[in-house]
Amino acid sequence: MIAGRLSGLSGRGLAVWTSCNAREKRWIQAKLGGVAKHATASLAAVPFLDLGAIHAPLKEELLADFAGLIDTNAYVNGPAVAELEQDFAAYCGTQHCVGLASGLDGLRLGLQAAGIEPGDEVIVPAQTFVATYEAVTQAGGTPVPVDVSNGDYNLDPALVEAAVTPRTRFLLPVHLYGQLADVKALRAIAERRGLQFVEDAAQAHGAERDGIRAGQAGLWGAFSFYPGKNLGAMGDAGALVTDDEALATRLRALREHGQRAKYIHEWEGWTARLDTLQAMVLLRKLRLLDGWNALRRSVAQAYSEQLAGLGDLVLPPVAPTSDPVWHLYVVRTAAPVALADFLRERGIGTGRHYPQAPHLSPAYAHLGYREGAFPVAETLARDGLSLPIFPGLSEAQVDAVVAGVRAYFGG
Repeated sequence: MIAGRLSGLSGRGLAVWTSCNAREKRWIQAKLGGVAKHATASLAAVPFLDLGAIHAPLKEELLADFAGLIDTNAYVNGPAVAELEQDFAAYCGTQHCVGLASGLDGLRLGLQAAGIEPGDEVIVPAQTFVATYEAVTQAGGTPVPVDVSNGDYNLDPALVEAAVTPRTRFLLPVHLYGQLADVKALRAIAERRGLQFVEDAAQAHGAERDGIRAGQAGLWGAFSFYPGKNLGAMGDAGALVTDDEALATRLRALREHGQRAKYIHEWEGWTARLDTLQAMVLLRKLRLLDGWNALRRSVAQAYSEQLAGLGDLVLPPVAPTSDPVWHLYVVRTAAPVALADFLRERGIGTGRHYPQAPHLSPAYAHLGYREGAFPVAETLARDGLSLPIFPGLSEAQVDAVVAGVRAYFGG
């Protein structure tokens, strides 16, 4: 089953696979095969996400790492943190990576390190996880939502310039669901209007568009390593990547109470360090990330081929020159809750990401936006339903999801 999936790869997944030597291919197949074997053996139904299946093949290696950590007691800023920072920077194609305690820390501290001031406006997409807004307001700025495009569900470049005011300082796209926003067009707008271009790449580890990798396009890119992400820790964790050495230096101070030298506090900072234990987990998983992303692509391809043309079901768009990593596979239908209930009765898990656009949440009612302000974002929030997609999802489980959705629509 794994060999069959790998033989059908395209894009970056195929490039990664074909570049491996025989020993590396055997290693990847063994690891991915272990994921699939665990999932098939332990699951009668189809969960939305099975972290147990993902972690099972890594268990012995991780336990050995944790035992070594207990022996060294290097719980904070241990060697694994610097090693992960070096490896993840190389993976993203950037000069620097700063490990942090969460993706929100990456966004918030990234804005602070870049010099945001009270009242500065930050253009953000109208549909995203609320952390994008939280980072802006917690850093002292004001989020300015702009509607997303039906072509990729990301910030619509055609609408951005109308939102720019004399107070606008940053342009912050989100690579929603694992697909890059149109970074070339958005970066050109930022340069033309004198804005700092920064990226919320929390869902896009390894994604590319127009030959640009997530985290490469702007001053910095922030990533989340929340357990369910394509590259996930065993708890909260995050990182920021950048080519700007001065910004990386300031960020390292901000994560450590604003100090570069112990007890010399140059800035007001935070406790926002990446734990050594989480760095160990991420180092093990980073070696598998491209293979895992390739498997996600194969599942997405199967869904897209077999669910086309059903009722009012709208499949996820993929923009030209885009190579998503499919953190989520989000379909749209007028009755997503009914479809979710139908699938749940058949033992199939689903998710809603995110049923309330942030500008309509009580937390951001003070921004003054009303229903109808951003129609594409609000439609996506209302109609979206996420189908299972994760490494270790077996072909039989994919077939079960397809059969369930087709049965719901009478297809």
